[in-house]
Amino acid sequence: MKTVLFACVHNAGRSQMAAAWFNAMSDPSQARATSAGTQPGAGVHPEVLVTMAEAGIDLSTAMPQRLTDELASQAALLVTMGCGEVCPVVPGLRREDWPLEDPKGKPVERVREIRDEVRARVAELVAREGWAAARTAEGAGDEPGALR
Repeated sequence: MKTVLFACVHNAGRSQMAAAWFNAMSDPSQARATSAGTQPGAGVHPEVLVTMAEAGIDLSTAMPQRLTDELASQAALLVTMGCGEVCPVVPGLRREDWPLEDPKGKPVERVREIRDEVRARVAELVAREGWAAARTAEGAGDEPGALR
């Protein structure tokens, strides 16, 4: 099984959304996701909790965690989202950077747009790698509430 690590600065928005979408869309026998941040926040941003709940994903128990070299070394792929130079570089680890806006403090309408962009990027990644779960193989995430 492959592990995908989504990383951003506070692990309270983009990376939490990406890991949740990934785990909803992927076949758990093939791949799973976790998330972390270089400077973890105290909790997931309230606006992220609201917009993800609207899409049928509950992040109320998710807790930000620190991005460590050890955590990164256990991943097959590291997807960074705005942590720049402070994200660890692990020799031999595949890395992608997704330039996504931080949802912290943004109006809910903008957070929904960020959520939907994250969902689209995750769906593309899952499809590209062949990790889609049978229930999401067709239209992975087309319906906001369809991924529970």
